[in-house]
Amino acid sequence: MSFFRVLLAIVFPPLSIVDRGCGSFLIVFILTLCGWVPGVIAALVILNKSNNS
Repeated sequence: MSFFRVLLAIVFPPLSIVDRGCGSFLIVFILTLCGWVPGVIAALVILNKSNNS
């Protein structure tokens, strides 16, 4: 995870994972609409999982 991606995940979570696929983007977008914190957590989890795999 780069510093820029983490910062982007905190400011606008869906934009930070736009290259991870449509499903991930939609999940994070919906969670961000429900509340900012769930969207940030989901974006950070997705960014962390994709780097470890």
